[in-house]
Amino acid sequence: MDEQASITADTLELLLMNQVAIRAALEELSLWVSHRGSVNIHENMAALATLDLHAEAISSSIERLQA
Repeated sequence: MDEQASITADTLELLLMNQVAIRAALEELSLWVSHRGSVNIHENMAALATLDLHAEAISSSIERLQA
């Protein structure tokens, strides 16, 4: 792997780790709100699905750069 690809892969990996942490925080907040009676917010968290989808794409890109 050349230096540019390595730097890009490392940067993407850090962004992915941040994205996973943000997703976990959003889910915790959603569950907290749900336990306080606002079930609609927890059921309509399309943002979590979007974060999951993008995390998969980022992971795939990291793997290709590291190959």
